Amino acid sequence: MAAQDPYSRPRHMQPADGQADRRTIEELAVAEDHAGWVSRSRVFLIPMAAPSIMGLFGFAIATMMLGSWQAGWYGSAKTPLVIWPFALVAGGLLQSVAAIASLRARDGVATAVHTAWGSFWIGWGILMLLVATHVMPPIPLGATSGSFGMWFVALTAVTMWGMLGALAQNIGLFAVLSTLSAGSALTAAGFFAGSLATQQAGVVLFVISAAVAWLVAGAMTLEHSFGRTIIPLGRWSAKANVPLRSVTDPIAYPAGMPGVRVGQ
Repeated sequence: MAAQDPYSRPRHMQPADGQADRRTIEELAVAEDHAGWVSRSRVFLIPMAAPSIMGLFGFAIATMMLGSWQAGWYGSAKTPLVIWPFALVAGGLLQSVAAIASLRARDGVATAVHTAWGSFWIGWGILMLLVATHVMPPIPLGATSGSFGMWFVALTAVTMWGMLGALAQNIGLFAVLSTLSAGSALTAAGFFAGSLATQQAGVVLFVISAAVAWLVAGAMTLEHSFGRTIIPLGRWSAKANVPLRSVTDPIAYPAGMPGVRVGQ
């Protein structure tokens, strides 16, 4: 068998010193050096939709419900005792599942943010359960609570890194996380100072973040469904922001089972 042109091999199969590796594929298959092991390495991918579709919609549902009430736009003092189970499932469970799926999708930003906020909504749901069963008193808006404020200090610290990481992806996700980070910081300050105005300023930013998350998740849903950009997300590649233009070229076999073809 004639030796294969070494320059036709992928970059990772070239020797580290930049010199051409003149060995054949058969020789590399039994070689014990670095080039041999790299040439035999395989990556097996598990097809999945973007986990942040689930995570962002879960976040948007929970945050819109609670944030709108905290802003005084609807409801009564008993509203949190009615919405907490839904918020726990939508914001806590769905984001936690999305965080785990993001590990498989190799999305560090989604993993960090969904982990932090999924934990928050699970914790908040448990807190409301304790209030509903009269184990703990409620924490009213405008109250001073350094303990509850520390929740938002931690959330700000994690969300800030996600915001910076989102700059490498698209402007839409950056808008979600920048408003969310700012809202967390203001809410933390409001609970430490006992300032209702500061807390409500943070709440308004939460609602804005939830609205943008709804838009971003919707854009991702349409892009996945139609296989092309419908609502531009502000990616760095100008071509990726052109409506009706294909952004990715997923490997799919029309006659295959779900997972082999895109969709169900």
